[in-house]
Amino acid sequence: MRTILITGATDGLGRELAGRLATAGERVIVHGRDPERIRRARERAGGRTEGIQADLAELRQVERMAAEVLERFDRLDVLVNNAGVGGGKPFSGRQASADGIELRFAVNYLAGYHLTRRLVPLLTASAPARVVNVASVGQQAIDFADPMLTQGYGRQRAYSQSKLAQIMFTFDLAEELAGTGVTVNALHPATFMNTSMVREALVPPISSVGQGAEATLRLVDELDGVTGRYFDQQRESRADAQAYDLEARKRLRELSEDLIRRALS
Repeated sequence: MRTILITGATDGLGRELAGRLATAGERVIVHGRDPERIRRARERAGGRTEGIQADLAELRQVERMAAEVLERFDRLDVLVNNAGVGGGKPFSGRQASADGIELRFAVNYLAGYHLTRRLVPLLTASAPARVVNVASVGQQAIDFADPMLTQGYGRQRAYSQSKLAQIMFTFDLAEELAGTGVTVNALHPATFMNTSMVREALVPPISSVGQGAEATLRLVDELDGVTGRYFDQQRESRADAQAYDLEARKRLRELSEDLIRRALS
């Protein structure tokens, strides 16, 4: 029995993954922002589940969540960074996190970045282990002159750059953890799944949550030893060119560490 942490597990893809993995006999840590929704998701999943609460839009809560995982669990076999914020309602404007960071960058990327880095010691101690980052085919290069999009904000641009940042982190971490037994991969699970995120944006769903779960579970359960890859559903693919730019990835690391330091100081 593996211990698997899924962020954003009270709705959509995360909830579907939690149910399938719990049914398969895994111990699933169900993360969410709201205690009642966590309770309902655990009840729906059945099996052996644990709950953990944190709002990933605030880095102090991400830090507390990481500390709680390290205190409560003696192993972590799989971390699925699934929680995210979509493009939002049509014509909605720029939003900031509790730390003053552009909201989609904060939740979709930076929270998972910090959580994962804090949990790396537990993952390596539990090896073979896996990190799965739920990204998107929607990607856009980060403008490091204005990464927080204070000028020329666009909903899709904000979402797409946050998802590319996830993939850039995936490639970095896979290289760092080579030889440790911890694999790190990212994927676009399915296009416009029937989730509240897609419905909020008034986009007609194209794919089912089940289709997204199948692609994600492949990275959770199969592909032993495969690391540092990006998949478009179940097919290995190429990410945006910036993901392969070592200097851009270095700048992203530096930006990330600076934002985290400021938020936690």
